[in-house]
Amino acid sequence: MAHWHGISRRKPSGGRLKRPSSYRGKRRTEIASEKQFTMIGDSSRKNYRKRAGSQTVRVLFDTVINVADKKTGKVTQATLQSVAENAADPNYVRRNIMTKGAVVDTDKGRVRITSRPGSHGVINGVLLE
Repeated sequence: MAHWHGISRRKPSGGRLKRPSSYRGKRRTEIASEKQFTMIGDSSRKNYRKRAGSQTVRVLFDTVINVADKKTGKVTQATLQSVAENAADPNYVRRNIMTKGAVVDTDKGRVRITSRPGSHGVINGVLLE
């Protein structure tokens, strides 16, 4: 469901503001895109159109993550198993939702996600000691 970021038709006190509601409606630019969470599953991505025709890619589901090892300086791919921690919301752990900063269990060990899967279209992470 879309989220609207427009001008309120109410004052902070709760009273009505007559002027904005009488001449100005909702604008398309004030409507945010719907929430799309990144989860573990068969690989799936979605393209979104932004202003001026530019596009962004969101990861909806994926089973692999690019893991950077600080000790060796190498990047390898690992298979995602589950979400271990997520500081954004404790309920995301139960639902296996991945956001930036989430800690996930992989076949290589625990990995902290450093990319924003809903904005960057890829899942990158750093191997934890």
